[in-house]
Amino acid sequence: MSPDDPSHPSLSTHGLSRRRLLVDSALGFGALALTSLLQGSGSTAAPTSTGSTGPRSGTHHRAKARNVIFLYMDGGVSQVDTFDPKPRLTREDGKPFGLRMEPTQFEDNGATLGSPWAFRPCGQSGLPVSELFPRVGSCADDLCVIRSMVSRFSEHNAANYFLHSGSGMAGRPSMGAWANYGLGSENRDLPGYVVLDGGLIPSGGVDCFGPGFLPASHQASLLRNDLPALANIQPLEATPGLQRDKLSSVRALDAASLTRLGKHDALEAAIANAELAFRMQMSVPEATAISGESEATRRLYGLDAPSEHTRAYGRQCLVARRLIERGVRFVELTCTRAHGNARWDAHGDLRNNHSVNARAIDQPIAGLLTDLKARGLLEETVVLWSGEFGRTPFAQGRDGRDHNPHGFSLWMAGGGIRGGMAYGSTDEYGYKAAENPVEIHDLHATLLHLLGIDHERLTYRFGGRDHRLTDVHGRVIQAVLA
Repeated sequence: MSPDDPSHPSLSTHGLSRRRLLVDSALGFGALALTSLLQGSGSTAAPTSTGSTGPRSGTHHRAKARNVIFLYMDGGVSQVDTFDPKPRLTREDGKPFGLRMEPTQFEDNGATLGSPWAFRPCGQSGLPVSELFPRVGSCADDLCVIRSMVSRFSEHNAANYFLHSGSGMAGRPSMGAWANYGLGSENRDLPGYVVLDGGLIPSGGVDCFGPGFLPASHQASLLRNDLPALANIQPLEATPGLQRDKLSSVRALDAASLTRLGKHDALEAAIANAELAFRMQMSVPEATAISGESEATRRLYGLDAPSEHTRAYGRQCLVARRLIERGVRFVELTCTRAHGNARWDAHGDLRNNHSVNARAIDQPIAGLLTDLKARGLLEETVVLWSGEFGRTPFAQGRDGRDHNPHGFSLWMAGGGIRGGMAYGSTDEYGYKAAENPVEIHDLHATLLHLLGIDHERLTYRFGGRDHRLTDVHGRVIQAVLA
């Protein structure tokens, strides 16, 4: 249970909860809040952390990581074309598929489809990586590839909800919201959970990033991959004094509403978000401005690349680094429109789809890993790369692959993860998890563990029972921990 929970013992043992305090304070709340805001409005606040990854307030054990950067691969990347080489597919390309086929999304199943791309051993570890990712391959010794991921859903919306929240339905808190609820941001002027919009919102919409039944202040703040990164970030008022007067009036009205309504999460969240928005007017432009970065850093992330999509994703990766430097707990990056609206969803035109998508992200991701490592940030930041499911090893039609939730790959790096290794395996065709299958709940349990949180103890009471990100499932994948 988070200390922010209004039922937390530290807030209720003296008979005065946080919400009760807001109600009883009534109109005086607005003035107090505004005074607090204005005291620090001249500059961006530094992270409150001392830099140690030892036990912090809200953790259950010593944390190995402080932050998460989630590189979300929208649409489902083919595991057998990226991080799970299968020589048998190459040998039997064009022949009838050798295993029983499960029902697929479109039931247009063809022959065995070998990968158009070769794999090569990378780094000192010799971890095999597809030629789609030559630059990411250079970081192979930092990667832990899990080849035995499974999902319970083969349709985008449900699979996206499941990946993000552990439930196949909309309305449950996302993993970023849970991390924010459990630990909060380390910078009072920035949100704890940020999504950088590369141009494609996942199937399922912004509910993938929502707070569900958690307090609404834990939802993601969605930033555009442009300047300004946030709409309405510039004050509309002619003078700072006029804006302060308006904010004071709004807070007085909100406090009066609290008096009438009593406990009301949506109203309290609105108050908290208004306060944060005021502070973000100074912090977000500074955090997302990359003009002060060196030319070497900009080249590292591919900001001078010929492809506009490489440049766009490179900017996202660079801003992600700047945000975690400033104490943002959980940052998710969505995909650019490198292949139009198709994302990685290669039902046809597999070669072109995966080529252009890989070209957009390969240099920026390698740049991010290299930069984090050089700055000493990778050891305290978990980088997660994953889509919602994988693709079939047999063709859809002649040149595509259908959805495959039975076995797919993702990778993690940094933040207490063992690098240069593969965990688990699929069968000889790369179709189904065969050894050490890993559920989405296991992934969530492991991420929380790295942040110092016991997934069974981080709970929130809703609808008469204590809920958690992993529901009643999940195990920490001990074999991938450093």
